[in-house]
Amino acid sequence: MTTQTTTPTLVHTREELAAALAVQDVQAVPRTEGHAGTAHTARPYRRAVVMTMGALHAGHLSLVSRARELADAVVVTIFVNPLQFSPSEDLSRYPRDLHRDLALLSGPGLLGPDDIVFAPGPSVVYPDGDPIVRVSAGSIGDVLEGVSRPGHLDGVLTVVLKLLHLTRPEVALFGAKDAQQLAAVRRMVRDLDVPVTVVGAPIVRDEDGIALSSRNAYLSDDERRRALGLSRALRARGSADEIRAGARLALKQTDVDYVALVDPVTFAEVPTDFAGEALLLVAATVGTTRLIDNAVVQVGA
Repeated sequence: MTTQTTTPTLVHTREELAAALAVQDVQAVPRTEGHAGTAHTARPYRRAVVMTMGALHAGHLSLVSRARELADAVVVTIFVNPLQFSPSEDLSRYPRDLHRDLALLSGPGLLGPDDIVFAPGPSVVYPDGDPIVRVSAGSIGDVLEGVSRPGHLDGVLTVVLKLLHLTRPEVALFGAKDAQQLAAVRRMVRDLDVPVTVVGAPIVRDEDGIALSSRNAYLSDDERRRALGLSRALRARGSADEIRAGARLALKQTDVDYVALVDPVTFAEVPTDFAGEALLLVAATVGTTRLIDNAVVQVGA
């Protein structure tokens, strides 16, 4: 008796990716036009992409599961992008375990043999070395993460645009934990007329409330306990000033990078007298590990 494999197709080069995408295109579910001119199919999209840097966890897998629901075929990219790391950051330390990642992606309800994992090296993504022409995040990249990690969002958008071109999806899924990144990607897609729909997925948290992150693996037991201050900070309520003060108090056992209460679209700080929905973002270092978290809050409630 032959057991059918559920392992996705692993490719490393542009040529291998193009060949695997061609197979997906041939196997795509035909679209038929309905009475109102809309496509009738079990899933609204032919191909979805989920971009990762590997070291996968349940948060990544929730994105893949959602992509599986939305599209006939899925591409997961695994690429540690050097453009989004500054010289002082942990590019060489970033965890890499492709064998483990493939095993996780082959789990129930995730990837099958008709899906693709694209795991290129830097020379494949940047064949001419560091690109001369890059995408600028503009004003969204000048605040918060842009101040703490200059050029970070420019590097993210540059690789996201390249991977969108290479994988040719109709829908791309990103986690909401990197809220500023998600907003920047949405703005890039809108401003540059990129033909893809961007879907944001909710933050996935561990049982103790900490947002799942590949960098959590760096935390000692004591550091993990102190890192819970980030999720506690998001419970602050009251006026804008009270929320900011309450969040900082919850982070007292960490090295606070920023506490920001911003407009969810522009990322401009809301004024003291603001009332309504805003995005509360926190970033802090625990030990040597920098972590971020965020939540939508009602200001003045």
